[in-house]
Amino acid sequence: MNVLGIIASGVAALFITVALAKSARRVALRPHVPNEPGGRAPRAGVLRRTGGATAVLGVGTATGVALWLEAADDAAGSVGGLLAGAGIVAALGLVHDLKPLWTALRLGAQTAAAILVVCLAGLPPAAGVLAALWIVLVTNAFALLDHADGLLTAVGLVTAAGLLACALVGGDPALALLPTTLVAGLAGFLLHTWHPARLRLGATGAQFTGFALAASGALILAAAPSGRAAWAALPALATVALADSVLVLISRRRAARSPLRDTDDHIAHRLRRVRVTVPGAAVLTALWAAVPVATGTLVYAELLHPAFLLLPLAGTAAAVFALLRIPAYGSPRTAPPRTGSSRTASSGAAPSRTAAARRVQASGGGAAIPAATSAPGAKASAPGQGAPAARTAAGHPTVPPPPTGRPPAEAATAAAERG
Repeated sequence: MNVLGIIASGVAALFITVALAKSARRVALRPHVPNEPGGRAPRAGVLRRTGGATAVLGVGTATGVALWLEAADDAAGSVGGLLAGAGIVAALGLVHDLKPLWTALRLGAQTAAAILVVCLAGLPPAAGVLAALWIVLVTNAFALLDHADGLLTAVGLVTAAGLLACALVGGDPALALLPTTLVAGLAGFLLHTWHPARLRLGATGAQFTGFALAASGALILAAAPSGRAAWAALPALATVALADSVLVLISRRRAARSPLRDTDDHIAHRLRRVRVTVPGAAVLTALWAAVPVATGTLVYAELLHPAFLLLPLAGTAAAVFALLRIPAYGSPRTAPPRTGSSRTASSGAAPSRTAAARRVQASGGGAAIPAATSAPGAKASAPGQGAPAARTAAGHPTVPPPPTGRPPAEAATAAAERG
């Protein structure tokens, strides 16, 4: 496949993704979208959640047309299997966006798609098993990065650019077809998923992106010349995605939480707790991913010694250790027991403070409300208790007169004069 064919495929993927995403965004943001019958989610929310399907269609259409035009030369089987496996995973993700599926079912479908890619690529059995396991692992690691606006899109864009450079340097431009269209598709979708996101990749776009990156890396590694250190360079391109998975697993293990129950303990969530903005978290994570991607690409091109890969790995380990020190789970809020003794104890201090405040107010020269005369037969209040409400002979409670702002003696004199 020539360079012009690669560029044409990328341009086609960019334009198709931009056009589809713009149309989906216009429909999703249309005001007064009625809810669907049966109490289901609004149609606009479903469109936002499945917005990644536009990127999938743009990348898949451009790559499929290139294969139909026989632009992949001898690697048509490998690229076709790669596209078919990514399509299977994307279709499963679309179903998961509409109705959540079991984890075992999703892992089984991803494993079947990975085996399809390995078989069509013609890898040996031992290498095929390792490649399939790697594809499933990295697919889920990249899919977990879709926990903040623009995060997975930015990291996937950087990683796909590194895979594209490795494919061109390795002398097999046909394997650069899918990374090229993926770079273009993610670039066209980035503006729609940037904070505040109008569209989201969802499980459809996240699993498609992760599978395409993982499978492309496995095929480029298998087709690399024997003299290159591809075994160490290409896995480094997934450093940030694997670091996020390790961070989550260690954190949930320490907190005795289920590793399969997603919560706010990923990279961007911890950066938000130290007052990093959502766009800032996406930019910082993309820059973090760019360091091992650039180092791995230079090592693959034999411009750096493989020992230089230890530098980004050491930096990533230090970053994970620092992120683990940021609290990710709030302390559980327990309500106090509502028992009779606790209510009595808690309410006992309030009357005493109220009585003290009244005494201070009366001694401060304010006009006090004269106490009503107790009715005949009324019991005297016990020492230490508040005076009971005065009642008339008929048993009805008396209402004290409103305050006049004058001392009690003057008020009584004025009342006698009026009478």
